[in-house]
Amino acid sequence: MISEKTKEEGTMKNILIKWNEISLVKRIIGGLIVGILLGLVVPQFTVISLLGDLFVGALKAVAPLLVLFLVMGALARHKEGKQTNMKLVVILYICGTFLAGCVAVAASFLFPITLTLSKGVEDMAAPGGVGEVLKTLLMNLVSNPVDALVNANYIGILAWAVLLGLALKKSSAGTKKAIENISDALSQIVKWVISCAPFGVMGLVFTTISQQGLEALLSYGRLILLLVGSMAFVAFVVNPIIVYLGIRKNPFPLVLRCLKESGITAFFMRSSAANIPVNMKLCEDLGLDEDTYSVSIPLGATINMGGASVTISVLALAAANTMGIQVDFGTALILCVLSAVSACGASGVAGGSLLLVPLACSLFGISNDVAMQVVGVGFIVGVIQDSCETALNSSTDVLYTAVAELSRRRKQNT
Repeated sequence: MISEKTKEEGTMKNILIKWNEISLVKRIIGGLIVGILLGLVVPQFTVISLLGDLFVGALKAVAPLLVLFLVMGALARHKEGKQTNMKLVVILYICGTFLAGCVAVAASFLFPITLTLSKGVEDMAAPGGVGEVLKTLLMNLVSNPVDALVNANYIGILAWAVLLGLALKKSSAGTKKAIENISDALSQIVKWVISCAPFGVMGLVFTTISQQGLEALLSYGRLILLLVGSMAFVAFVVNPIIVYLGIRKNPFPLVLRCLKESGITAFFMRSSAANIPVNMKLCEDLGLDEDTYSVSIPLGATINMGGASVTISVLALAAANTMGIQVDFGTALILCVLSAVSACGASGVAGGSLLLVPLACSLFGISNDVAMQVVGVGFIVGVIQDSCETALNSSTDVLYTAVAELSRRRKQNT
């Protein structure tokens, strides 16, 4: 009896060892395929969706604490004179978001589309202007620390982490070590959660396929193609150019790795915040400076919104085309700036980038009623739009952090 039990334990251990030997990306792709098949074959087995909910919930639960202690610990341990790359990272975030808006505007001029508007979202409250978005961000900055942690307000978490980290600079070595130990423990928890990603992705894909079906998206094919095409152009053309200018060598290995290891999980989680632990792990694997990425990754999840800039620009111009409004070059340029500024506040608005579309529509004098109907169309294609947007946003958090680090190393070696 004992030998049989020992034999079973040995078999399970061998299975786990074999499972862990397979790369995480391959396991995730396997979960993706299984999720699609289950969603098509047995859509009534809704219990499978629970795996996706648990996975995203676990990441969202640990991410705020991880960010707080990593940033606080990094600043507390930071020695005077040691350089970080945050200035360049922030510049890359801003430039990337602006260029994404320019790509979307150019694509909308090349391939103009009109929308079939429907009602049903007029009761949703959109921000009144850019000032309101900025006010929301500033209020998040001074949020109660406990409230910021509970509601995953990363602007507030970052603010308190920075203040506590600076205040703890002169604390004892024991205090700093304790903070470091808590950070390490949280990082280990994240590794355990991420190891469950294949099952989480399977549940998330199952939910999407079983609820929406493959055919539900075909009627809005042109809009989806324009949105996804613009984001793909940013990911595979604009970003590689930015990377090359920074590191002066073949950019595609780094670009593709970020898309593969960060973009895939972000695509199915549809949350940059939930993908923060995944990005932290990828930065660690890339050998980047923890003092930089512990701040830049959560900051990027809040303000690096190239995908949101694409969504805002494309839908605003589609609304203008639908209303028969001619948009000149000057107005289009203003739209690029407005969409970039608005996108940086997307994480502070309920409904994200779609609820910022009325801001851009107001530039063309389009009424809020019509603009909110455009938002309704956005929600219809949101299954793909939001997933692609999040994948672009989250993968570039790591990409731009890596470019800043590798660019500094290149300059030091020359």
